[in-house]
Amino acid sequence: MGSYEWRFDSGRVCLDLVATGQPVSREQLRGAERLVEWLYGAGLVPRGTPTAPVDARWVLRFTELRSCVDQLVRAQLDGRAAASTDAALAHVNALAAGAPPGPRAVRGDGGELVKELGARPDCDGLLAAVARDAVELLTDPVARARLRQCEGDNCGRVYLDTSRGRRRRWCSSEVCGNRERVARHRRRTAAL
Repeated sequence: MGSYEWRFDSGRVCLDLVATGQPVSREQLRGAERLVEWLYGAGLVPRGTPTAPVDARWVLRFTELRSCVDQLVRAQLDGRAAASTDAALAHVNALAAGAPPGPRAVRGDGGELVKELGARPDCDGLLAAVARDAVELLTDPVARARLRQCEGDNCGRVYLDTSRGRRRRWCSSEVCGNRERVARHRRRTAAL
């Protein structure tokens, strides 16, 4: 489909969805084709699986879910009162009540087991899968305690810190961490 390089380094599919709008000025889900590519990349739909026809309505519904999850996650990070996110929580809960597409294991061409969906995925089912991931994340005290916002310049990604010492600073050492190291090197070089 497209040539965009998606990143799935947030640690949860719901956080990877939130990252598609970060920074806010750079919308990554522009159009149905981009959403389909994200669904494949996120592993919600195995590559090659036909989906129900994806249109602008799907994109709108996924960006609405993204906004709600973003509000809830940022409220967790900021320690804000829950009342300010009640509408977002109600929306996520309503979507999570739906049935996500059921996976099954089938034999691939080489005899290995591969994932396949039991039915053609539709918008409601895929939204349910992401919303359920958000519910699992937000109701798990251990996972909530691992939520971090990237310290990289111009990066608003939220990720799960699964590092051994819980001292991870960036959503990706290869992307934001590398940018920070390069900037630090340039500052040292310029000071000489």
